[in-house]
Amino acid sequence: MPDPQDMLARLTAPDLVARLTGEVLAELRGDFEPIPIGISARHVHLSREHCDVLFGPGYELTVYRELYQPGFYAANEMVTLVSPRAALHNVRILFPLRPASQAEITRSEAFALGIRPPLRLSGDLDGSAPITFVGPQGSVHLDQGLIIAARHVHIPPDVAQRWGVRHGQSIEVDIDGPRGARLRNVIVRVSEGTLLEMHLDTDEANAADITAGVTARMVR
Repeated sequence: MPDPQDMLARLTAPDLVARLTGEVLAELRGDFEPIPIGISARHVHLSREHCDVLFGPGYELTVYRELYQPGFYAANEMVTLVSPRAALHNVRILFPLRPASQAEITRSEAFALGIRPPLRLSGDLDGSAPITFVGPQGSVHLDQGLIIAARHVHIPPDVAQRWGVRHGQSIEVDIDGPRGARLRNVIVRVSEGTLLEMHLDTDEANAADITAGVTARMVR
């Protein structure tokens, strides 16, 4: 078992103060506030270059549905993901465009494709699995770019400070609902302009029977 004194010694003074302050404030408030849950179905992020190849030069994505996070939306446009074994059709594109293209699928869908993509945070693509995108105007093959998204929670900086957590930290959360569960290894992502929200994929959401309105809470 780790020595508590050794664990404290590894924390810098600012880290320790922020963590203890967050814990005290949360205790005074009675609990951590509930975390809305966003369920992420399979989807694609495109670069400008690859959007041009798949849909035509200068093509602009159109809004299907605004997402919870400000400035993000699901597009009407979709692509097909193709592996040597199978294809997944109607995979929706998310806006905004990114520097590098990628696709995020579930473990169940990876089995169907006959591919074993790694479990990664979005954007961590080095050494990820290959995949081919097919659109109405062309196709793009990625030598790497297919992942299974690690579950994570977006936290605004003021909430992160109040809770005593930091960017990149792994936390535990309790899921409400009829098939409530405790999830470990939920990665904290702190950034300005975000709203408090946890992202799970459809495999995880189905396992916990998560429906609209079900929330989570960080475990103290």
